[in-house]
Amino acid sequence: MVAEGLRDHGFWYGYHADAHTSLVGVRELASAGSRCFFSDEEVDAWLAQGASFHSEEKSKAEVTKTGLFAYPAQSNMNGRRLPLNWPGRLRESRMEAEGDLYTLLDAAAYVGTAQLDLTDHANAPDFTALSFYKIFGFPDLGALTIRKEAGHVLLQRSYFGGDAWKATKLGALHEALEDGTPAFYSIAALHCALKVHHKLYGSMDNVSQHTSFLAAALYDQMSSLTHLNGRRLCTIYKGKTADYNDRKTQAPTIAFNIRDDQGQWIGKSYFERLATTNGIQLRTGGVCNPGGIAFYLAMSPGQMRENYAEGLRCGNGIDEMNGKPTGIIRVSLGSMSNSTDVETFMKFLRTFVEQETSRSPISKSQDNSEKSDWSERDVAAPMKQPSKKGVGIDDPIVTARKPTLDKMLHTLRRFTCH
Repeated sequence: MVAEGLRDHGFWYGYHADAHTSLVGVRELASAGSRCFFSDEEVDAWLAQGASFHSEEKSKAEVTKTGLFAYPAQSNMNGRRLPLNWPGRLRESRMEAEGDLYTLLDAAAYVGTAQLDLTDHANAPDFTALSFYKIFGFPDLGALTIRKEAGHVLLQRSYFGGDAWKATKLGALHEALEDGTPAFYSIAALHCALKVHHKLYGSMDNVSQHTSFLAAALYDQMSSLTHLNGRRLCTIYKGKTADYNDRKTQAPTIAFNIRDDQGQWIGKSYFERLATTNGIQLRTGGVCNPGGIAFYLAMSPGQMRENYAEGLRCGNGIDEMNGKPTGIIRVSLGSMSNSTDVETFMKFLRTFVEQETSRSPISKSQDNSEKSDWSERDVAAPMKQPSKKGVGIDDPIVTARKPTLDKMLHTLRRFTCH
């Protein structure tokens, strides 16, 4: 929606390498060129130098007087949290500069386990995209919050549906963006989701403390897990400034791959199948974050293009190419997670250590139906669930009870709340 408001008039686009593909794709609409910032330090240097429009296509960049800088509040790959003060710094750096440069913050991953504060309008992003689905699970709604001083940008788009064109003439911004009938059933359900979430957890700060506590415990255990010969089981992809004990720098998300006792990669697809068999839900693959995958797996643009040319696609079971993993394994903790979940996952992870024989990694030529050297019966046998211990005594949410998923969904689907 933001890109549509800018595309007809031409704009320059800058984005961070940690961006989700939905942000990366906007560069295709930026007729005045684009720039990828490969690190936080590169963004800091750009802001310090006045945040001027820069593109390899300089002739096009000189024509436009409009730009957009977009980045995620949190990497959806490994949970690294990026600075939230960049929008304010950008405005300060461009006080005397010509042209308008707007900021777009992708907060979809961030708001699931953190409180996003937009009360300081001077430092708030011009546009903030977030997902209620990632907070509540239901309803499946998203939102775009708009700084009033930047709202006119969205009125520049040439397409309108329903009665939005009338609202455009009258200047009502929120109505001008409603192309057709709003999802009023989901909007009604959102009210219930907010009330139930507050009743269960009290505040997003409680959720943040709770999930950070669990993630730190899980990270410490995973980091110390080794084979009998001393080789580490997990290769964890963590930002250099991220700290699992610091909620400002790290979310309750862990991205990793595992190796056998000979140092060979164990395929992420194989790992996911066994996890699913044991009732553990996680995500594997490129996780829609090509910049993060390229950086942490040390893949050059040429290597990524070569992998694609040789048949690599999301979810097709190709786990290793040219000696490198093609993606990662990602585990995330949320408001309903507790210490038992951590214990269950660690018990599953230890089964990859306790095997006496090593399993060769799944190669790109290996058929998914082919039997592995490890017996899935040995590794993925139904586990005896640990006794329900609840949360630890040091856990910030010591009075909360973990609601069942069925009860949660039943409550959220009631459109009349008491």
